Amino acid sequence: MPDNQAAVLSRLADCLGPGGLLTDPDQIAPYCRDWRSLFHGTALAVMRPADATALSEALRICAAAGIRIDIVPQGGNTGLCGGATPSGSGVNIVVSFARMNTIGEVDATDGTMIVDAGVTLAAAQDAAAAAGMVLPLSIAAEGSAQIGGVLATNAGGSKALRYGSARELVAGIEAICVDGTPLNLLRSLRKDNTGYALRQLLVGSEGTLALITRARLKLRPALTAREIALCALPDDASVLRLFRIFQQHAGDVLEAFEYISGVAMDLALTEVEGLNFPFSERAPCYVLLELASRQKDLRDTLEAALEEALETETVVDAVLAENMTQAEALWRLREEQSEAQRLAGASIKHDISVPVPAVPTLLTQATAACAAIMPDVRIAPFGHVGDGNIHFNLVQPAEMEGATFLRDGKALTDAIHRVVHDLDGSFSAEHGVGQLKTDMMETWRGGAELALMRRIKEAFDPAGRLNPGKVLPPA
Repeated sequence: MPDNQAAVLSRLADCLGPGGLLTDPDQIAPYCRDWRSLFHGTALAVMRPADATALSEALRICAAAGIRIDIVPQGGNTGLCGGATPSGSGVNIVVSFARMNTIGEVDATDGTMIVDAGVTLAAAQDAAAAAGMVLPLSIAAEGSAQIGGVLATNAGGSKALRYGSARELVAGIEAICVDGTPLNLLRSLRKDNTGYALRQLLVGSEGTLALITRARLKLRPALTAREIALCALPDDASVLRLFRIFQQHAGDVLEAFEYISGVAMDLALTEVEGLNFPFSERAPCYVLLELASRQKDLRDTLEAALEEALETETVVDAVLAENMTQAEALWRLREEQSEAQRLAGASIKHDISVPVPAVPTLLTQATAACAAIMPDVRIAPFGHVGDGNIHFNLVQPAEMEGATFLRDGKALTDAIHRVVHDLDGSFSAEHGVGQLKTDMMETWRGGAELALMRRIKEAFDPAGRLNPGKVLPPA
């Protein structure tokens, strides 16, 4: 290691204190690869600040070092697009927020809570529940995903239909700029019309503008009544009809409306132990839905909607959860989809969105396009119909090697994205861009939109040292 790099690391170790700086290669290695092992990089060190003050001083040291040091913020490292993985440039320092894990005030009157960036989403949910409130954001990785990363990627999840993605649940943010300058946007004001809402720029920026250190999150009163049902449908076109029926009957108490294709369900039942299939026959597709309210008459609402769906042959069968154990068993059929596809072999994932009315068209056209290219590919979409976000995932054919499938998969991805583009959709709905999808930004978000993004990036980070290579393609 050059002397100038060693000198900077020595100053950082003094600044961050015991356990605050990792330099051993074996300790650093887990921070240099992403959760899916798609990306691998290198780091000079991993900073583990205990609080925002220490992080601010450490960033000042890096900015004044006189040598190039790039900063790569990393939360729980559960992302799917390599947005928190360092490059192989040799000048990266990863910032881990694991030690910044204090849960502050939970204010039921204001309906907010303050949490450090390193608090896991599950821990924040538990703290809200202890105060009789609910943090209405739920994702598969909530036990590991940290609040800073959840906000930086604008995570969505199964409850975005009712409550919106992470962006809608942010009341304030504290962050630190790449030069160490603190940015306090935590103020709890319902109305504040004093210029640009900078906090909203940071949400979804994937750590390219500033490092989120704390957040004020919006809470909701806990809901005491829930009804969960799994519906078997005759075809994908029926999914939208069922959604309309429940919009009319359930209105704003419809909390989740999750689509599972027949292939995806079959994979889960085959690959994951302990799942219980509640129907006597398989169906082309399924919808798992949940109603939630403080009222006690949700069963009547659910049954009335299902009665109409059965009478109109929108649904061929349905099962209602009679207790919490059954509800959890039904939800497992949805929540184990990603794990089932991992166990089934190599997969190519597409986190895409289209306008809600176009969801059946997306499913039909993208399925046909993929089958025409690779007839044996296992097409296993699932996702959030209520906000148009479908995880259109493909699993390797049973008789094909995984490496061959991944090598030949670009044609499949291109075909899916052509369908999405024609439907005025997005190639990234809730997983972000990271380093996986930067090459698509020029085509999908080019022109004035991308030019303004680059100017915003330059305003926050003139030297381009903060999470370089993520979100924005090379100019």
